[in-house]
Amino acid sequence: MNITLHWHTEPLLLLIIVGASWLYALACGPWRHRLAPDLKKYPIWPSVRFHLGVLLAYIAVGSPLDQLGEGFLFTAHMAQHMLLIYMAAPLIVSGIPPQMLDPFLEARPRLTKVLQVLVHPLFAGLLFNLCFSVWHFPELYELALRNRTVHIVEHWMMFVPALLMTWPLVSRSKVLPRISYGGMMVYSFALMVADLPLWAALIFAENPIYETYTLAPRITWMTASQDMILGAVIMKAFNEVFSLSTMGWAFFAWYRRDR
Repeated sequence: MNITLHWHTEPLLLLIIVGASWLYALACGPWRHRLAPDLKKYPIWPSVRFHLGVLLAYIAVGSPLDQLGEGFLFTAHMAQHMLLIYMAAPLIVSGIPPQMLDPFLEARPRLTKVLQVLVHPLFAGLLFNLCFSVWHFPELYELALRNRTVHIVEHWMMFVPALLMTWPLVSRSKVLPRISYGGMMVYSFALMVADLPLWAALIFAENPIYETYTLAPRITWMTASQDMILGAVIMKAFNEVFSLSTMGWAFFAWYRRDR
């Protein structure tokens, strides 16, 4: 079976992707002395992380991966989510220079109080896992596959909570800082546990859960059940690697600090 794959070039999508990188470059470049006087030179490595995060976000939603996930493979759709959540989101958060963000927040105490609640590990972790799990209910999942607008809303409702969820682990801000090393280890472990119900529902289901992939032409060697199981493995692998890496980094940073 021949499938014509393409990259999405919708004006709104390109405007968001290019606009985010362009505004970042302006803010850290020619506007730097006005927006962030303490930022003495262009933040090369933070900018690399930020632009890489934006690029990965585009690959997730704008590459042929999106087409494969919408009509053929659950594994492709899950790979989209994992790129957005565990790669694009932390790279973008860690790429925001604190010298620019902190003065902005200090001048807006009401906004800062709201954001302090939103990025609190308990709220951010619960919100992310609730959004991620609910969107995998078969009725909502199928609706997102059939309706482009709903599909876009689904991705935003995973990506924005992912930014909040990763903030306590990778933030470089002093106004909205990451949590303590011990807290990072506990929080990361909780994230590993939180997706177990969805993982179990996918991996142990007797039959494929999603009708779209059951009826889709088989473009790989996998059956619909094998496709769903592999998607669940991908989901758990990304979660485990991200959480264990964060736990390991926090443990050794804690050890170096206190030895």
